[in-house]
Amino acid sequence: MKKLAGIVVLAAAAAFVSADDLKEHALRLHRSSIVVDTHEDVPEALQEKWIDLSVRNTVGHVDIPRWKEGGVTAPFIAAYVNADFAKTGGSAKKALEFIDLIHSIADDHPADLVFADSVAGIRKAKKDGKIAILIGIEGGHAIENSLGALSAFYRLGVRYMTLTHTNTNDWADSSGNFFRMDFDPKTYAVHGGLTDFGKQVVLEMNRLGMLVDVSHVSEKTMADAIAVSKAPVFASHSSCRALSDIPRNMTDDQIRAVAAKGGVVMVNVSTLFLDQKSVDAYLAARAALAPQVAEINERLKDDPKKRDEEVRKVMKTVHYPDADWTKAVDHIERVMKIGGPQSVGLGTDFDGIDDPPKGLEDVAQLPKLTEELLRRGHSDEEIRGVLGENFLKFWDRVEAAKKAMPPRTEPLPFSKPGE
Repeated sequence: MKKLAGIVVLAAAAAFVSADDLKEHALRLHRSSIVVDTHEDVPEALQEKWIDLSVRNTVGHVDIPRWKEGGVTAPFIAAYVNADFAKTGGSAKKALEFIDLIHSIADDHPADLVFADSVAGIRKAKKDGKIAILIGIEGGHAIENSLGALSAFYRLGVRYMTLTHTNTNDWADSSGNFFRMDFDPKTYAVHGGLTDFGKQVVLEMNRLGMLVDVSHVSEKTMADAIAVSKAPVFASHSSCRALSDIPRNMTDDQIRAVAAKGGVVMVNVSTLFLDQKSVDAYLAARAALAPQVAEINERLKDDPKKRDEEVRKVMKTVHYPDADWTKAVDHIERVMKIGGPQSVGLGTDFDGIDDPPKGLEDVAQLPKLTEELLRRGHSDEEIRGVLGENFLKFWDRVEAAKKAMPPRTEPLPFSKPGE
């Protein structure tokens, strides 16, 4: 009996050491890897509540100490332009304000941060022990239908643009705003995908070397972008519709199409992007509020501003269970299965979501993903790919396509008053 008890103790000790070794291996792997997160909404969060990014905060999901704890090498900071600007004007102005803010974030913390606009810049930052700050524009209405504005944004360091946000713009259909009470995908299908000008936008992005981002777009827009683009395209912050059925997530066929052209799908960690049970609970809670919202719409039909404010307040009362953080790994593995190990990365949407999964509440928790991928049997090489190398290789392919693009033979069109 004593001998059996000793064997049990030794087995338990061996299991403990094994788990400890795995954790240590995961930490070394994570710290030595380049970790890219292609979508963090830091400017939007700072607009809502200004914080000192140099200290560890209890609000939001991102700051410099938590970037360091999470081993983040290269966050793309979103110059997000709210869809309302497409109606009221000032989209380019808003993008410029956020672009300036992102540059200031890097400039104001030179000991920890450095601005980057290339793969080489990211690799140098890693070598120098700094965090590379990059810019992506979220919402194609930011260019105000101007290829010249698109080119100017590139000169300012913008390295990707999401073709739409939750709004259909003048040249590309969106997948819409799933979080509206009256969401109807048909109302966003205005153009049948990309217009002729939208196709010009994609080709000009190819010529510049700007990454084409198909998160937020409609299925037809995505298909058009993949077909028209001379370079691979990517989704900066989308997950798998097979695991969580929302329009912002990608179908298996879309994942295959992006991967087949050399693109990548960067997994979003919002609870509703990760867990079907949470989506079902959300939809049920939203449906229960329909009579209350209908009453507000009728009572304030002549005051749309106040109506929208009250509806937003009601919608904020919708509650649903948080996903478990391991669901993010399920989505990573799903993309790997459908598109191949080289087709996936991280696009957390931190600071732009209200519902991070339980156990992955901020960027400081990202090393958990590495440990879980190791636990599930993935190789160091595959994990380095997920963390950043897949994205960097995708970007290299975009740069190769840029070099193959014919040079511009005439100036871009100039705007006229009233346009």
